[in-house]
Amino acid sequence: MTNIPPPPMPGTKPILDPKSVVKDRSMEFQKELIGSYYDRLARSPETGEKTVATFVPGNLAELIQCFGLVPILPEINALQSGMRKQSGHYITEAERMGHSEDVCTYVKCDIGMFHEGNVGPTGAVLPTPDHLLLSYTGCFTFMKWFELLREEYGCPSTMLQVPYQARGEITPEMKAYVVKQLKTEVIPALEKLSGVKFDIDLLREKLTLSARAEDDLVAVLEAAKARPSPIDAYFGGVYYIGPIFTAFRGTQEGCDYYRVLREEVEERVRQRRGPTTPEGEMTDERFRLVVEGPPNWTNFREFWKMFYDEGAVVVASTYTKVGGLYDRGFRHDPSDPLGSLAEYCLGCYTNLSLPKRVELISDYVEEYGADGFLINSVKSCASFSAGQLLILREVEKRTGRAGGFIESDLVDPRYFSGANIKNRIESYLQMVEQKRAAGATA
Repeated sequence: MTNIPPPPMPGTKPILDPKSVVKDRSMEFQKELIGSYYDRLARSPETGEKTVATFVPGNLAELIQCFGLVPILPEINALQSGMRKQSGHYITEAERMGHSEDVCTYVKCDIGMFHEGNVGPTGAVLPTPDHLLLSYTGCFTFMKWFELLREEYGCPSTMLQVPYQARGEITPEMKAYVVKQLKTEVIPALEKLSGVKFDIDLLREKLTLSARAEDDLVAVLEAAKARPSPIDAYFGGVYYIGPIFTAFRGTQEGCDYYRVLREEVEERVRQRRGPTTPEGEMTDERFRLVVEGPPNWTNFREFWKMFYDEGAVVVASTYTKVGGLYDRGFRHDPSDPLGSLAEYCLGCYTNLSLPKRVELISDYVEEYGADGFLINSVKSCASFSAGQLLILREVEKRTGRAGGFIESDLVDPRYFSGANIKNRIESYLQMVEQKRAAGATA
């Protein structure tokens, strides 16, 4: 996924002096939330709280909370390592152990991190999970990843099989299949681990909070339809999705964060202000783009700077939907607790077929008044990169807007060529400008 950039840690070499980086109030709030989560995680061996490793797409955060369990999110730990310039070392360690260059770099980073002491972003050692809970949502790598972790940790695992949306829709049979597994596999496993009896009314309470936060998040994302856009929905968006995609969906703290964020963004719209970047507010919106694919984490600020230096604002992105397509209408529903969890798992972006992804990106281009769309093809992430050239051609055909294509990786610094990516972005934006000028004079 997803996306929770921490502040630079001592010993790292960020592109900018951390003291000069501009942050909104909501970013500071988010930092506090995520910091408290990692503190709780690190203290769990002392407090006796049990931990459950799971993934961002299709995660069952509210259900996990009902049993007093603490989630561990391996891909979040990997991206945090990338932001702290440590992932390259961890990946090398995993490859030294025999893992192929072609394996997802999140996986290798996670395994290397474990063998190098499992130190988290706050500097504290993270606990090994007491249980592995795999909600399979379109990424085959997740299954192999947890097989490897099961060998490393020696803990029990539970798999929630989520049918793929091959025909582009969620059928009643799919939903019933997932609900049955929740009842017969997942809930009994969590009851056994925690010693707590499942309380469906508590789940309803948490889903009510989830829906409230989801309303506010959608309002924030859709604010990018304004001109100028008050947010960057790709780089800035990774801050926004952090709490709701991880440990704070279904909590009052999560609701408080999204209320503050929404108020902040709505005020920016009223004042006709552009998005905040690490170097301050963008005041000249020259290009509006839609971006497909995850960002690069090892050079996150450098990558972002390539866009705002050109006056390019990302008004919509698919990566910020990897943990839920709330802007397409889904909300967690307390009147149908288990059915709602099933629909959430089934509807994640990585579980969509290629035609549905083409449709979604095309709709974003039109709805947000984008000048074009850009694909960041990630070398080691087959869930996103498979079929992206087909997506490029189809979206161009449907929208008449120019598409661009760049390549990097999630957390492997060997596959980030700053000069090459910058040249491609500049060339692409020149093409967009020329097409725009030609259209204006036609």
